[in-house]
Amino acid sequence: MSFQYVLDKGYVRLVNHMGSDLTVVNAARVSYAKESKELNDQDKRLIAFLAREGHTSPFRHAMLQFEVYAPLMVARQWWKYVIGSAHFEGTGDSLEAWNESSRRYITEEPVFYIPKAEEWRKKPENSKQGSGQAVVWELGETYTKKLMDYVESGVAIYEQALKDGICAEQARLFLPAYGMYVRWYWTASLQSVCHFLNQRLKHDAQKEIQLYAKAILELSKTCFPHALEELVDR
Repeated sequence: MSFQYVLDKGYVRLVNHMGSDLTVVNAARVSYAKESKELNDQDKRLIAFLAREGHTSPFRHAMLQFEVYAPLMVARQWWKYVIGSAHFEGTGDSLEAWNESSRRYITEEPVFYIPKAEEWRKKPENSKQGSGQAVVWELGETYTKKLMDYVESGVAIYEQALKDGICAEQARLFLPAYGMYVRWYWTASLQSVCHFLNQRLKHDAQKEIQLYAKAILELSKTCFPHALEELVDR
């Protein structure tokens, strides 16, 4: 499995990876000039020990590369993990790279995330951020239509500006931003991926990025099943 759909039009694709659970084991065993050829029960116990005791550097020798297609509101939350990257053991967010498609250079048809009537959520009762339960269907239907009309208006102006010779990097100002899908490559160490998962799989994380985190988890488990089991909170 290397691909999962998310939301209405989004997806996550596992493009590439470097290493396996054995990579983590051997990165740790090199301290004693030892190496395992095949993963065994002792190696699995070592992975559990490293995770439990916070010895995170061996997990930075394994890498994952994803292509992600998500609304901008998801991308900008995700981006925090790259700008906060560091190379210090224990920080949990090191060794990352991000390359994103740009509407300075491309003019492909814009695509937008439009929540269905039953997907609109109330503001939370006891918090200044996040969301609560679903709104009543009739209210959700109203705002789905309002958003569709808003997107349609912005796209029409954007396309007209391009036809009139306005450059793409300025014409994009007319596109409704936060729901617009963007595409990027995210390359990160196994430790960084697990740090992202531990924060964005939480019940109080924004629901949309939770769904992407679940896809990242499922795709990552195909490459590093034992490390994910130990590093990701349940």
